[in-house]
Amino acid sequence: MINTVAIQGVKGSFHHIVSEQFFENPVSLIECLTFDRVVDALITKECDAAIMALENSIAGSIIPNYALIDNYGLHVVGEHYLDIQHNLMALKGQNIEDIKEVYSHPMALLQCKAFFRKHPHIKLVEDKDTAEVAQRIHEQQLKGVGAIASVLAADIFELDILSHSIQTIKNNETRFAIVKRTNSEVPQEEINKASLKFTANHKRGSLATILNVMSDCKLNLTKIQSLPIAETPWKYAFFVDVTFEQYSDFDKAKSIINIMAEDFKVLGEYKNAKL
Repeated sequence: MINTVAIQGVKGSFHHIVSEQFFENPVSLIECLTFDRVVDALITKECDAAIMALENSIAGSIIPNYALIDNYGLHVVGEHYLDIQHNLMALKGQNIEDIKEVYSHPMALLQCKAFFRKHPHIKLVEDKDTAEVAQRIHEQQLKGVGAIASVLAADIFELDILSHSIQTIKNNETRFAIVKRTNSEVPQEEINKASLKFTANHKRGSLATILNVMSDCKLNLTKIQSLPIAETPWKYAFFVDVTFEQYSDFDKAKSIINIMAEDFKVLGEYKNAKL
């Protein structure tokens, strides 16, 4: 049973919202301002599981998190998709003309670029976390400073929302991974999605051959992400997500890819949250 979960951010963050929606029973939170600290809490057994954002439908992949999961031998045991609604908030009694600076996570700023082009008087400053900025504004009573965060953060830290849903594309989803130190407890008959990592040989068609194996084994490729291998310039690791109807098809593909690819690793086997 999972009792304690590490999240990036503080209460009111989107990771906090995922913790409330994904787990059936209430969990205690370890609030971390960086994903490195999230992973550290997991590997030192301060927590039973961790939540890590992996990709956003507007801004794309959070590549360093793939590397963290791989480098520390962690296992993806589940996933959760969250509708991300960004809101501009500040101390009560202010309006948008009063705001001189907005601090937020770089990903949030990127997702709201179009909105702030209409308000050029506002200086955008990158920060560690969305909800942590809201917390700081509340605790220090910072006037003229805005945060981009969830409605929950505005409620927790008693801030006024000056503008709702300011993200450029209104349908804005982030995919989060539920990560543990050990492999999934999901029964095999319920597993229909997996995250894989491998390195393809520096030969013509080597990647295409592996992808063909996935297709021949009835796997549906839902994501492919390359990541440079620091020790070997111009060589890349590939992080791949696949879905399937029969675990036996996936099992067959694993055995073949393990022979064909270098450094093949199953990062997780779990239930597809999009079904």
